[in-house]
This record gives sequence, C-alpha cells and structure tokens, in this order.
Amino acid sequence: MESVVDVPSSLLERARAFLADPGEVAVPRHSATVVLLRDSPGGVEVYLLRRVATMAFAAGMHVFPGGSVDPRDGEQETAWAGPIPADWAASLRCDEPLARALVCAAVRETFEESGVLLAGPSPEEVAADTTGPDWERDRAALLDRSLSMAGMLATRGLVLRSDLLRAWAHWITPEFEPRRFDTRFFVAALPAGQLARDVSGEADHAAWIPVRDAVAAHEAGTMAMLPPTIEGLRDVARHSDVDAVLATPRELRPLLPRLVEEAGVLRLVVQ
Repeated sequence: MESVVDVPSSLLERARAFLADPGEVAVPRHSATVVLLRDSPGGVEVYLLRRVATMAFAAGMHVFPGGSVDPRDGEQETAWAGPIPADWAASLRCDEPLARALVCAAVRETFEESGVLLAGPSPEEVAADTTGPDWERDRAALLDRSLSMAGMLATRGLVLRSDLLRAWAHWITPEFEPRRFDTRFFVAALPAGQLARDVSGEADHAAWIPVRDAVAAHEAGTMAMLPPTIEGLRDVARHSDVDAVLATPRELRPLLPRLVEEAGVLRLVVQ
C-alpha cells in the first residue's frame, strides 16, 4: 500500500536543495526506538517526547524514546531472557549480532530517555521501581558511555527481558537528510510499578498522551511528527488495548520515504 505525506515545513529547504543537487547521500546508522504504551480509561496511551528545537535531527518533532546502537550493545555477555537473538534476527530481518545489538539498544535507550527499564532479577520478574538516586547514577553513566548496558545489568544482577518487546516496524531516513538512521521500531507495555520520567536532555517536553488524541493533534497541525511516528501511532490506534497491540503479528520490511515534487509541492511517498 502506498501512502503520501507532505514534507514537514522544517525540512522543506533541505529537501529542495537535495532535489536541485543530491550530492553525496549519508549512510544510515542502525538505531532502535520503542513505542512505550499503557492502558487508561480513555484507551491506549503512548509516551512521547518533543525534541528540543536545537537538535540536529527531528528538531521540534514528537518522537518515541530511541537512539543509535552503541558498539557495546552487541556484547555477548549481556544477561538475556525471552526470545534469543537468533529468533530476533528472523523477526528483524537481520543477522544475529545486529539483532542482539538492536534489542539491547532498545532497552538501553528506553531507560536513558524515560527511566523505564525492561529488565528484571529473573526471566519472570521486572524491576519494580527505577526512580531512586542510584538508578539515576546508572542512567547518567549509560548516557555518557562510562557504563554499558551489559555492565549495568551484571552489577545489579538483572536480565534483559527481550520478551517484553515486540518488533513493530522498520524505517530508513529519507536520502535528503544529512543525518540518517536505519531504525527498527518496537512496542512495549509500561512495566507494572514503574514510572516514565521526563529525564531526556534531548527533549523539552514529555508526557503520556492517548494515542488517538496524538493522531488527531498531528492531523490538526498542532503536533509535529515525522512519518514513522505518525504511521506507528495510526497502527496502534487500531487496537483497543495494549495486549491487543502486543499480540498483533507484524512482518517487517524496510520503508524508505521517497522525495517527489508534484505541482510544486514536495511530498514523501512510502510504498
């Protein structure tokens, strides 16, 4: 199925320059993003961050927690529970080392940007509270790369709960962007007892928002989002609760929005 969206106004100048002279196309970096969800009386809610206006990529856009894979995310010694990396490789359509790194990056970035940790003391448990000063020290150490996710889990006697994640989508940044990412999107439920916190230094606002409200706000022009974010939310909005989202089978294929000009209007085509 083909979808067409207008190029966000903040990217128009860059897109037109690319059409005039494509030049060298940046190589996308592997990254992982997590659509963090919870149930509420008003329906499924999603945790969204608004990136600060000074960011080099997606400035002012509402996004999910996520970021680039760190070389140490693929460390073999990461304590692991749930589907093994070989199973994730099949779901994510990549090799096993990259699958391991992507899942680890998804867990690490979620903790770094929201304080939510998809890990626990056993394969059946999840950390109940990650809000104390000791947790904040670990989160800061992950951010400055003085600590790896494997190292933090080992020190705390925790295992990464890969079973709390589900593969959701695979998007590649359009070629006109100077910073490009090859991103696997995951969905996950907020673990019982944990709280998402506005801790990301890359965001000026973070909040739980009903998914349908976020979609409506974007369509009304009051909540800026890139195509992967709004399309992901539209997919989630089709479900009545978080369990239904997590139970939905997904077959990932890479989606690379293609820049086209129609009657002087720049649009992104996704096929």
